[in-house]
Amino acid sequence: MYFPTTTTQAFSAVLAIILTYVAFKLSKVVYRELCSPLRDLPGPPNKSLIYGNFKEIWDSESHAAAHEKWEETYGKTLRYRGFFGVNRVYTIDTKAVSHILINYFDYQKPEAATYNLRKLLGEGVLLAEGEMHKRQRRVLNPAFGPSQIRELTDIFVAKSIEMRDRWTEAITDDGKGRVDALSWLSKMTLDVIGLAGFNYNFDSLSDKPDKNELSQAFATLFKAGTQANSLAVLRGLVPALRFLPSDQDAETKAAYQTMLRIGNQLLQTGNEAVNRTRDILSLLVRANTAKDLSDHLRLSDEDVLAQVPTFLVAGHETTSTATAWALYALTQSPNVQTKLRKELLNISTDNPSMDELNTLPYLDAVIRESLRFHAPIPITMRVAMKDDILPLETPFIDKHGSLRHEIQINKGQVILVPILVINRSKSIWGEDAMVFKPERWESIPEAASAVPGVWGNMLTFIGGPRACIGYRFTIIEMKALLFTLVRAFEFELAVPPQDIVKKSSIVQRPVLITHPENPNQMPLLIRSLHHS
Repeated sequence: MYFPTTTTQAFSAVLAIILTYVAFKLSKVVYRELCSPLRDLPGPPNKSLIYGNFKEIWDSESHAAAHEKWEETYGKTLRYRGFFGVNRVYTIDTKAVSHILINYFDYQKPEAATYNLRKLLGEGVLLAEGEMHKRQRRVLNPAFGPSQIRELTDIFVAKSIEMRDRWTEAITDDGKGRVDALSWLSKMTLDVIGLAGFNYNFDSLSDKPDKNELSQAFATLFKAGTQANSLAVLRGLVPALRFLPSDQDAETKAAYQTMLRIGNQLLQTGNEAVNRTRDILSLLVRANTAKDLSDHLRLSDEDVLAQVPTFLVAGHETTSTATAWALYALTQSPNVQTKLRKELLNISTDNPSMDELNTLPYLDAVIRESLRFHAPIPITMRVAMKDDILPLETPFIDKHGSLRHEIQINKGQVILVPILVINRSKSIWGEDAMVFKPERWESIPEAASAVPGVWGNMLTFIGGPRACIGYRFTIIEMKALLFTLVRAFEFELAVPPQDIVKKSSIVQRPVLITHPENPNQMPLLIRSLHHS
C-alpha cells in the first residue's frame, strides 16, 4: 500500500515516539531491578523470564503448597520473582506483617491486582484506599457491631434450618443421601446476605426454576470474577492493554448494570424504611444521615451503592467456602465430628441465640481451627506507597553473609503476605501445625500471640485498620450452620479425599478433579440422625 511521504513520515515519527517511550519505561524497570536492595535476600531461582516464579505457584495444588516449601528452604522472609523477573518480597515474619497492616496508608493493595475486581465490585470498602476507605469504614462500623449481629442471628438460624430441611429431602429409604455441600451453602449464604444485608429475598433455597434478576446478575459477575485468564492478567498488569476486549466483558457489564439499578432501588427502599428495618444497608443509610456526622464525612449515594456488590461477594462466597471446608474437615476427623455433635445435642433448642452459640466451647474451637487450617483467602498483597524500612522479628543472612534485621523497601515494591502459610506455620503453631486439631485452642502457643490478626490469633480476617469488617457476621453464620447441620446429620466425604484439591480465584474453593465439567463441588454423604 502506498502512503504519501508526509503520512509516512508522520507515522514513522509517532512509532518512534512510542518505541522511545516503551524503551524508557523498560530501562527504568531494568535499572530499578539491578539496583534493588532485594537482590541480597535469599529466595527461589527465577524459573521463567516471563512468568518468574508464578508458574510453579499455579502448577502446585494450592498457593500454600508452593509457599510452604519456600519457607522450609529459605526462611521467613525472602525474594521471589513476578512477571518478567521483577523482584517481590514474601514474608511470614509477624513483626514485618504487623508493620505492613498497621501502616495501611503506606502499604495499599496493588492496582494491578485489584483492577479486575474493581470492574465487578466498584469502590466499596473492600477495595477503597486511603481517606475514602477511612470514611467508608467509619460509617459502616455500626452495621457490623456485636449488637447488630445479635439481631441478625435469627436469619442465620432460620436459613440454616431451611437448608437442613432441603437436605433431609435427599435422604432415601436407607437413611442416607448425597448432597453437594458447596452448591447448597452458596445458595444459603446468598439468601442470608440478601435478607441481612438488604432486606431482599433471593429465595435461592427454593425450587423455583426462574431465579430473580439480581441473583442471575450476581451469578454472572461472580463467574466472570473467578475465571482467570491470561488476558485478564495482562490487562491488570499493563494499563495500555485495557482497551483489548474480552469475551466476558459484555455480559459482565450488563450484569453489573443490573446490579447497580437494583442496588439503587434497594437504596431508595433503605432511605424510606431507614427507621423500620435492621438490615445492613438500612443501618448504613441511617449512620450516613445522622445529624451528628460532619458533612465532609458523609458518603455519596454512589459510595453507598458501591457497598452492594461488595457485601454480596464478601458476605456470601467467603462464608459458603469456609463452611464447606469446615464440613470437609469434619469428614476427615470423625472423632471431632462426634465430639462436636455431643456438645451440640446438649442444647434443647433448634433456634439458639448468638449468646447461646457463643457459649459452646468446642463449636468455637472447631470454627477457629477450620478458619486457621482452611482460610478461604490464602494470600494478600500490598504495594509500598513510599520508601520505607521493614523491621523483622527473625533476621536473615544475606548473600554477602551479613545478618540483617530489616529490609529497605522502595516505593512501588510489591509484598506478598501468605495468610494460609502463616496460619499453618510450624514455627508459630508447633510441629502439629498441619494437623486439624480443635483442641489446640485450649492453650495456644506463645508464638501465635504475635500474629497480628483481628480474631483468633490467625490472619484469616487480616488485622489492623483494614481488617475484615464482617468477621463477626461470618463467625456467627458459620456457627449457626454447623450447629444445625451437625445436630441433624452424620457426614462422610462422597469421594476419595485426594479427589478434592484447592484452587484459588477470589477465594480458595474446593475442586473435584474427577469432574472437570463441574469442578467446584464438595460432595458429601449424609445420614439422618433421629434424636429427641
